[in-house]
Amino acid sequence: MPGQQPTFETRDRRRIYEFVDSRGGTTYEELLDADLLTDPDRYQQLVAVMKRDGLLEEDDGVLRPALEAGIEEVHDTDGGEVTIRPARQEDISGIIGVMRQVADEKRYIVAEDVANELAADSALMRGDLEDRRFFVATIDDEVVGWCGVERPQLEKLAHTAELTLGILEEYRDDGIGGHLMQRAMSWAEKEGFHKVYNSVPATNVPGIEFLEDHDWDTEAIRRNHYQIDGEFVDEVMMAYRTSPRSR
Repeated sequence: MPGQQPTFETRDRRRIYEFVDSRGGTTYEELLDADLLTDPDRYQQLVAVMKRDGLLEEDDGVLRPALEAGIEEVHDTDGGEVTIRPARQEDISGIIGVMRQVADEKRYIVAEDVANELAADSALMRGDLEDRRFFVATIDDEVVGWCGVERPQLEKLAHTAELTLGILEEYRDDGIGGHLMQRAMSWAEKEGFHKVYNSVPATNVPGIEFLEDHDWDTEAIRRNHYQIDGEFVDEVMMAYRTSPRSR
């Protein structure tokens, strides 16, 4: 089913939003140079109103679509109608809950680390977390899956991002993971990431097969990297090369 887009009271606001969204971010000068409006004096007023209404946000002079204004995608699945959208702060407990369940299965070690980090920090989004984005899958307004993309802090790794993804067990055969993956990867390409990576224990065969089905490659295997239930388990390091838009 087609998704729902943010609503706009005027055509000029839509033009500004679509220009910013198509680039993932733009400066005010680039917006002026685009010559979207017949009256240049209205840019500042319209941008101010759109920031107030939660459609745009500005950081260090760069305008971006606000996370809360993200487009919702609605899909029909065997498990019901599922909505894929950017996460909101109020989703944090639902995301942590899904992560905890996935981590308890001992097949996705990174999920436990991220869940602990979120639980300790209690912040899903804020200004200093602009390089982290979460997307959620919801059914009847309940979070049933998440997908996160985060840029490392090291400048030399700034072209890469770590992806985490998990779905509640009862919804894993409904195609929800694929929808979440597509949404997150679209954001990653828009942000200019050249490579997205993920690591899972070798015992997580369904997870590895899922990534392979979505054209991910195994880059390396670290032997006996994990110890799970008293057994040494290899770590499978996988990655996807994107076709990023220029930032």
